[in-house]
Amino acid sequence: MSNLVAIREKIVEEKQYIVFSLNEESFGIDISDVNSIIMMPKITSVPMTEDYISGIINLRGRIVPILSMHKRMKRGEDVITKDSRVIILNLEDDKLLGIIVDDVKEVMNISSEEIEEPNEYLKKDDSFISGVGKKDDDLISIFEVNSITDPSALEVG
Repeated sequence: MSNLVAIREKIVEEKQYIVFSLNEESFGIDISDVNSIIMMPKITSVPMTEDYISGIINLRGRIVPILSMHKRMKRGEDVITKDSRVIILNLEDDKLLGIIVDDVKEVMNISSEEIEEPNEYLKKDDSFISGVGKKDDDLISIFEVNSITDPSALEVG
């Protein structure tokens, strides 16, 4: 007679995140949401847009709105340095959006076990954060790309 043992396995998903910094804090964006990372381009301003919209660029023949994460998150003005980058994000309906960040650190694997839901006081709609990743002693706030964007504010023509 054989003994059958049922083992309930927890499925652990591991994803890759682009880790970047804003004001010396670490943030991550799921790599599947990232189209490319570019050096700071010349940005053309667009009148009558939200203050966090820095302007637009021409990227490989496409007009892409550029958003200041410092202003969007109410963390002051951008300080552009040699390390500043624009992360080009893939949005719904084949649209692109660029976000200005202080620097891009690395690509990091973070498993679902290493990500906790944000505290109930940090509502995703208000904080743009879908979770907090824990790697060693570091905390990495995981951005929810769709909460960063306000589609009506990004209409540039």
